[in-house]
Amino acid sequence: NMYSVILCGGSGTRLWPLSRKNFPKQFLRLYSDHSLLQETFLRMRELLPLKNIFFITNQNNFFNVLNQIKELEKSFSPRQILIEPKSLNTAPAITYAVKYLVDQEGLAPEEPIVFLPSDHYIGKKDTYLSLLESACRETKQFIGTIGITPTRPETGYGYIRKGQRCKNYFHVLEFKEKPNRETAQFYLETGEYVWNSGMYIFSPQTLAHELYKHAPSIYKHLTYDFKEFVEKFGDLPSISIDIAVSEKSKNVIVFEGDFSWSDIGSFDSLAEIASHQKSKHLNINSENVFIHSTKNRLIVTLGVKDLNIIESNDSILVHKKGLSEEVRKVVDVLKKYQYRELEDNIVSYRPWGSFEVLIDTPTYKVKKIVVYPGSKLSLQAHYHRAEHWIVVRGMAKVINGEEELFLRENESTFIPPMSKHRLENPGKINLELIEVQTGNYLEEDDIIRYDDDYNRVKNNN
Repeated sequence: NMYSVILCGGSGTRLWPLSRKNFPKQFLRLYSDHSLLQETFLRMRELLPLKNIFFITNQNNFFNVLNQIKELEKSFSPRQILIEPKSLNTAPAITYAVKYLVDQEGLAPEEPIVFLPSDHYIGKKDTYLSLLESACRETKQFIGTIGITPTRPETGYGYIRKGQRCKNYFHVLEFKEKPNRETAQFYLETGEYVWNSGMYIFSPQTLAHELYKHAPSIYKHLTYDFKEFVEKFGDLPSISIDIAVSEKSKNVIVFEGDFSWSDIGSFDSLAEIASHQKSKHLNINSENVFIHSTKNRLIVTLGVKDLNIIESNDSILVHKKGLSEEVRKVVDVLKKYQYRELEDNIVSYRPWGSFEVLIDTPTYKVKKIVVYPGSKLSLQAHYHRAEHWIVVRGMAKVINGEEELFLRENESTFIPPMSKHRLENPGKINLELIEVQTGNYLEEDDIIRYDDDYNRVKNNN
């Protein structure tokens, strides 16, 4: 009766401009029609029933997770998404998930739970799933982890040193931080080291035992009843599971596998995975150039080499291959000078769908709005702007002042300033409409909410 918890609270700043604060890396479609989160879920869905797959994230990303999983499984329940009371690190997040599964779901203390990052690439899925199955059978009283057979002297990953072999696993001698090039080469040549994938398997009773020995402050928290645990969650230290438990414990085993794994931690690693993708790249006398365009725009390169060119709908990053770890420095500079492009994308995701700004001027703004089936926006009004809505796909149910109307494709309505209005999608497919705003102030904070399905009336955001 195995369970899985997918960790999806990260921010992924190394993949700017694709990854943003309001839509981090795990929600991006980078190499397939599915996002990294969806790919992780679909892999686990082959091993587990839907009711046994849980997610843990923060409040900001709750609806991103819910909407992406509901896209794949309409019957998915929101209660399977756990919201951390405060964003800390992986040790508190994992402890919270274990506490929830035991106290609220009735999970037996000896049942295995698989903890997975949400944003990794796995090329050989069948090899990976069979390794995961045997790891769940054999982990028992140990802390199990998945190690990747290294294929190159990689400096961007942590390493695990293998000890004595037993059945399908090795006892772990030690964890090693990201090495320099020379040390990474040594690790590769000895054959004694594997990459640390950050995937874990253990039972609630094993976690409790290990926390008692190595992280008593977190263990003490685990002994509270669930309500008190949640109330005092913010008192926990912000610490990773590796540092809190794994690096100290003598009870860790590693299952080694080679299944074309990558944490897609940089554009260099994305280039290795997605180089086969078709992009509208016209290459003239250029070599070793990787292009990723979110809108599949035509990009022409002439007489250049060794570049990654990343184009989102509001920013372009061009960098020399081999420097993708330094994108973090770019993010630091954007943060220092408060660039809007750091946090928000031209496409903004909301609980009910998304909107994309197509034209933005001081006196008029044009947006494309997408509303998911069965979803509706808040009942609202604006002081300073009027809005024109034109349906281009699906059907809209609209409240406009005292009037309630249904708009089909090519039909429209006009909403004057201060008129109470609401938009809803009563259909089975996404509703798409074009909104034209006119007025002397067009920012998102010009909004009065009267009623909202997502509890945003009080804080009006």
